[in-house]
Parts: sequence; C-alpha cells; structure tokens
Amino acid sequence: MVGIILAGGMGTRLRPLTHVTNKHLIPIFDKPMIEYPIQTLKAMDIKEILIVTGPEWCGDFMRFLGSGKKYDLKFTYKIQDEAGGIAHALALAEDFVGDENCAVILGDNVYEDNFHDARVTFDTKEEGSMAMAFFKKVPNPTRFGVAKFNKDSGKIIDILEKPETPPSDMAQTGLYLYTSDVFDIVKKLVPSGRGELEITDVNKAYLKKGAFEYAVVKGYWSDAGTFESLWKAGNHIAYKKLGK
Repeated sequence: MVGIILAGGMGTRLRPLTHVTNKHLIPIFDKPMIEYPIQTLKAMDIKEILIVTGPEWCGDFMRFLGSGKKYDLKFTYKIQDEAGGIAHALALAEDFVGDENCAVILGDNVYEDNFHDARVTFDTKEEGSMAMAFFKKVPNPTRFGVAKFNKDSGKIIDILEKPETPPSDMAQTGLYLYTSDVFDIVKKLVPSGRGELEITDVNKAYLKKGAFEYAVVKGYWSDAGTFESLWKAGNHIAYKKLGK
C-alpha cells in the first residue's frame, strides 16, 4: 500500500495565515500540520507517500520535507494546478498508485488512533474492488460527510455531505483506503453543487455496489482547518506532551 497526502486548497478559513504559507505548514503546537498525517501513514507501515499540493507553496513543502529521508520514507510531489475538490486532487495520484492499494489522508487531520491493523487487513483481502473509511462521533456533524445507518442492521446505507439535518452524529474523517480502481470511479464523477468532485461521492459509489467498509476511530481525532479546530488540536497535543 502507498500513501497519498492531500495538502492543496486555498485555506480560506485560515486567512490571513494562509496569505503567508500553505495551511498544512501552519504549526499545530510544536510542529507543522503536515507532519501529523505523515506520522499516521508511517504508523501504518507505509513507506512511499505522494504529497499533492498547489503551485503557490510547493517549494515550501519541498524545502521542509525534502525527499523523506529524515522520516525514513520516500516522498513524491504532485502539483494540483487549481482547486477542484478532494476527489479531483486524488485523481492526480493515478500514475503514482498504479496497481497498488492506497491510503488517502487529508493533510489537516490529526489522529491518535493507529490504523496499522486496518491497513494489513485491507491489503490481505481478495475481494477486488473495495473502499474503507473511518468515522467518529462528533458534536457538529453538519461540517462533515455524515453516515446514515440502517436501524435494523446497523450498516451504513448512505453518506450525506454537510447535511443541514444530519441523520446521525457519525462524521466521515479524512482517512480512506482504496483499491486501485478508485480512479475509474473518480473519472465518472460529476461536480457537486459546490463545483467540486467530492470524496463522499467516491465512497457512495463503493457503497452502492456493496464494496464499502467502515470502522470507528479510537481516541482523539480532529481536522485543523478552522481557527477553532486548529486551536483545539494544538491544546490537545500540548496537554498530552506537557501534562498540563
């Protein structure tokens, strides 16, 4: 399995900070945001990682991260010339992934959980086409893709993107595992009302054909794409490290 970190976008919710640098290079407590998804993928025993970012700050990423040698990893970089949604950024990884399975993580997501076992299980399955996403109970599900469950079986039957009336409080977090056919699915997507190719629509395509699995994230998880979530994530990590 190879890894993909999606670190593009304009970072409009964190302006004026993102007038200076890419959102994913802003610090969360004592290190740049991008290092948290790198740690998550490394803990999954993934060695090769593609970093997708925009053209404005790509040099900053390369200066800071380099080849990946200091992390005992191998980094490749890809430029997303214009923002077109998470699935649009994912499409740029097709040549990098080839016939491998891939773990896709959003560059502003911070996890305590270790997904190594999930990765091993996913890699050893022989069903062919498959996707897996990770969900977490949240107090504000309207910010996320939200799972709708069958009341009898407990299985996910739909995923709604930023619904005004959420069918549950289980939010889709920013980590996904896919078989290599994910790019065939992305090519068939149409832009959402926001004019973007949505990762939720990718997962719904797998769900429709009965090839979607999910797990619940253990421990702390947050994105850090708003001032509030950035502050909360930094406080949580500082408390864990300093014990205060």
